[in-house]
Formats: sequence, structure tokens, C-alpha cells
Amino acid sequence: MKNRLTFLRKKTNDRHGSNPASKLEKVLKSDKPTPEEALKWAESLDVLLSHKYGLVVFRSFLRTEFSEENLDFWLACEDFKRIKSLSKMASRAKKIFTEYISIQSCKEVNLDSYTREHIKENMENICADCFDLAQSRIFGLMERDSYPRFLRSDIYLEFTNQKRPGSAADPS
Repeated sequence: MKNRLTFLRKKTNDRHGSNPASKLEKVLKSDKPTPEEALKWAESLDVLLSHKYGLVVFRSFLRTEFSEENLDFWLACEDFKRIKSLSKMASRAKKIFTEYISIQSCKEVNLDSYTREHIKENMENICADCFDLAQSRIFGLMERDSYPRFLRSDIYLEFTNQKRPGSAADPS
């Protein structure tokens, strides 16, 4: 299993001034869940996202599906809600909009036109909940789409010591 999970150690871009690869190393070494803990990730997407190791594994899965931007956007919104300073909030809101909402941005998330317009209007009067609608839509997308596939993925099944139905190791 160790060899099959080495892709989790893949270095990522240093976006926030700290080294995500070293954070990943720390999580991988210290917080590895038991199969029983990993099974709890199947309770809900909220449970998965609240577990540090689960978050890392889910991000790695999303990377294989080329949809990591959904989780990045959701996490950026969570961080945004914790900002107290209005000037920092305005700056971060513009960054989130440019990075995830703008048409043709490199990490554009899949949102309907109503939600995009709603965010554009909110950008005129920035507040802590100005991305809530978009965040809930992206959460719903992950919950309906990526999360069920994650629960059927080899990486999740390895963590829970389960086998994929129909695999060579499955006698049925």
C-alpha cells in the first residue's frame, strides 16, 4: 500500500507562503487513520472534510479527476468567512473571484449564470457570506458527484481495507 500511496507525497505549488509538501508529510506521518476511522468518512462529505487526513486523501483523489479546484474554492470560502478585517476581506474576495469565479480563469469552478451574477452583485458590498450561495452549490456538486466516486475509489478502499467488487481478490 505504501508504494501505491506515494502520489500523496507529490509536491504542490507553494501558493500561501508555506510549503504544502511539508504539511502533507506531517499529516501523512502523524494522523494516518485506522480503517475504522476511514470508514467514518463514508458517513458524509462533512465528516470527510473535517478529518485532516481525509481532506488530504480527498484532495489527491480530486487531483486525479482534474477537479481539485472545487475543494480549493470551498476551502477558500471557509477561510474567507473567518476574516475580520474589511480591507483583508475585500482583497481576498477579489482574489477568490479572479481565481475561481471569473470566466476562463485557470481554476474556474462550474457555476450557473444566476450564481455568478449573484456573486458579482455581492462583490459591490463585500460581507462574510458573499460566497455562500456558490460555496453551497460547489459543496453540493462534490457531494453528488466526486464524493460517491471517491467512496468507490481504490485509494479509499485501501484505507478501509476493503476490496473493489469484482476485483481479482474478491471471490464473488
